[in-house]
Amino acid sequence: MNIAALNKKGNSKSISRLFLKNLKYDKLALLGVVLLVFFIGVAIFSDGIAPHGPRDRHYDEEGTIRRLEPPSREHPFGTTDVGRDIFSQVVLGTRTALTVGLLAAFLVTVVGSIVGIVAGYYGGWVDTVMMRVVDFFYAIPFIPFVIVLSAVLKPSIWNVILAVSLLSWRTVARLVRSQVLSIVERPYIKAGRVAGAGDFRLMFKYILPNVIPLILLEMAFMVNWAIAAEASIAFLGFGDPSVPSWGQILHIVFSTGNSRVAWWWITTPGLAIVLLLLSIFFVARALEEVVDPRLRRR
Repeated sequence: MNIAALNKKGNSKSISRLFLKNLKYDKLALLGVVLLVFFIGVAIFSDGIAPHGPRDRHYDEEGTIRRLEPPSREHPFGTTDVGRDIFSQVVLGTRTALTVGLLAAFLVTVVGSIVGIVAGYYGGWVDTVMMRVVDFFYAIPFIPFVIVLSAVLKPSIWNVILAVSLLSWRTVARLVRSQVLSIVERPYIKAGRVAGAGDFRLMFKYILPNVIPLILLEMAFMVNWAIAAEASIAFLGFGDPSVPSWGQILHIVFSTGNSRVAWWWITTPGLAIVLLLLSIFFVARALEEVVDPRLRRR
């Protein structure tokens, strides 16, 4: 018996094709794609775009530090209280934000998907044990966990990725599990068991493709969450001070008491965070229309 032939056929259009079709009607999604491509380009070529190092100090002709200078031709985003170029810091911080967001989201979706698929497929005591583990991780508060982790380990973006990954997979696991619980009752899965297909084959060859749209959607939202989490951690002072970060820029401007006198120091990294998060949200919302047939445009 050909198990693949028993698999229920979905819409012949691929996810990417439906997504591109939605861009014709959803202007916010198109704006999100344009902004996201822009940020990715800045992150990839940040070393070439940034005219100065993030910790370089700049002096005028008289040898005086260019302290708290507003935006100018030489420093488009102004300077800090110690004469550092904010434009270079914001550009280099783009790479940090996307690195943390993409890596953390990937780890979260992989771990959460595996746990959700296994729990939903086997059910019974396996499902019960795994869901109690998920409940345990739900009980751990994020910020206190990060503080303890920072005290135990040396601050770095890899520890931020670790913290986000350890506590965020739980949501993906629950959502995937709920989807798998309904999929395992479908006729082609039962026919596969009768045909002698093993558990691993059924889970990852015939169940996984059916939950990939949901996984991609959750991954998009997790990228947003991870970027916001990294900025929050750095803003609270628990980030790596040696790595350019938008949250680190905001932490310094507030901790030095310059938030009221240097509007450019706050505006540029804050605007970068907002625009990146909005771009990913618009893209994820458009992807949700592809995943959920009830939301698709006619």
